[in-house]
Amino acid sequence: MKFNPSLLLCATLLNVHMMSSLAIAGNNENPAVQRGLTALKNNGAAARLAEGDQFSAREVVKDKDGSEHVRFERKHKGLRVIGGDIVVHMNAAGQSKGQHHTMESALQIDTIAQIDEASAIAMAEQQFAGTRNAPSTADLVIHARGAAMLSYEVLVHGEMHDGSPSEMHYFIDAKRGGIVDKWDGIETSAVTGSAKSLFDGVISVNTDSLSVGGYAMRDLTRGNNYVNNMANRTSGSGSLMTDADNVWGNSSTSDNATIAGDVAYGTLMTWDYYKNTHGRLGIANDGIGSSSKIHFGRNYVNAFWNDACKCMTYGDGDGRTYYPLVAIDVIGHEMSHGVMSSSAALVYSGESGGLNEANSDIFGMLIKFYAKNPSAPGNYLNGEKLLIANTGVTNPTKAFRYMFKPSLDGSSPDCYSSTIGSLDVHLSSGIANHFAYLLAEGAVVPTGFNLTPAQLVCNGNTSLTGIGRDALGKIWYRALTVYMTSNTNYAGARSATLSAAADIYGANTTQTTAVANAWSAVGVN
Repeated sequence: MKFNPSLLLCATLLNVHMMSSLAIAGNNENPAVQRGLTALKNNGAAARLAEGDQFSAREVVKDKDGSEHVRFERKHKGLRVIGGDIVVHMNAAGQSKGQHHTMESALQIDTIAQIDEASAIAMAEQQFAGTRNAPSTADLVIHARGAAMLSYEVLVHGEMHDGSPSEMHYFIDAKRGGIVDKWDGIETSAVTGSAKSLFDGVISVNTDSLSVGGYAMRDLTRGNNYVNNMANRTSGSGSLMTDADNVWGNSSTSDNATIAGDVAYGTLMTWDYYKNTHGRLGIANDGIGSSSKIHFGRNYVNAFWNDACKCMTYGDGDGRTYYPLVAIDVIGHEMSHGVMSSSAALVYSGESGGLNEANSDIFGMLIKFYAKNPSAPGNYLNGEKLLIANTGVTNPTKAFRYMFKPSLDGSSPDCYSSTIGSLDVHLSSGIANHFAYLLAEGAVVPTGFNLTPAQLVCNGNTSLTGIGRDALGKIWYRALTVYMTSNTNYAGARSATLSAAADIYGANTTQTTAVANAWSAVGVN
């Protein structure tokens, strides 16, 4: 785990013995973590503590007023607890202000498996839809995203039929067998068949002068972000993009350096957005840059974030319907998956998976507005620049996702229902996208769409008033980094954003009331 140099994190373990004194293993020099451990001890019932629990600090957030928020990962009897993470909140005096987690109850579970690793792996591999390209592994864990269950987490690596890499996490019941949960560690920006291109005009990018002559697509001013050329391969890391005269591309896909400029620009803008708006230095808030891979595969119509390498990968599209997937909102989307991974780490499945995907859509949209590029103006459409059919259209109405009315894509629901978690995360994300639009803009129909205000809300509240994108971004970012945990659902997201708004603006303010009203307008009450 990378750390923020200004907030030193030590991976110290807290052994919680409910009937005895608190024991802390390791050398921990961070006072905030020590205070968080004490708060856990003193509020054991609320934290769902059980004998055999262990905690390791992953992140510390300190507010201007001195309040502290410490994010802990949980183990139980040495086993990782999936969904057991917790954020402890303290005021400037070190006194507990509460906690955020999703554990249903303290763990009381037999940790002896009844099936072996080989059987668990076989069950997982039978479910894998792609082609495996590496040995699968199994790790005994406690799955606590609902009722706690001893499980094997089986990792199956391979490639899907469209060429996308896959790192499937299957959770196999270690007592009776059978899959209890699953998700892919490769987090994509769109469903199969989408593509993205960049029409940002003539732009400035930061490069690195090489001692042997020429230039490399590497930004030394922003953590050494760099761009590698996969040259249509799907394995390996590719090679660093270089250029002889530092004039990259020709505004056409006929020159493979064109896309390198697109990605460097989008990465630069995303870095600057998080730094200048939220004070975050890079994806992991550690000042370290990331790598981007371009020209992945052949006719590959997708882009993805890979948590294993902390890198982004972009396909070239098919050249007929879709451009290369390097639009600025796509780049912001993928990098925001990385921000998610290093903060709340919302599991990419069920309602938490929809929120994970929406988080990237929301920040991708905010970054597009932040860039203020007249060639790619901000709007509440996702992926509209990816469609070749939109070329030359000033105000396109065709896109892959519509934040103001998700159902315009033909598949996403506008309003929350209890079955939302059973949908693909790219569809269930629409509820949070819808909330974000209404919070920022209110029940106002965007130009070019033949809709009524009543069609934008689920509860008839056409008088809903927005509070602007700046407030939306601040509230959502604080909710993500301070209140959400890996298993947060839509009800939890409502609670998290209300807490965030109250922190920033006050409990009885226009902004906090607007958050409640926007969630109610999409059916999350």
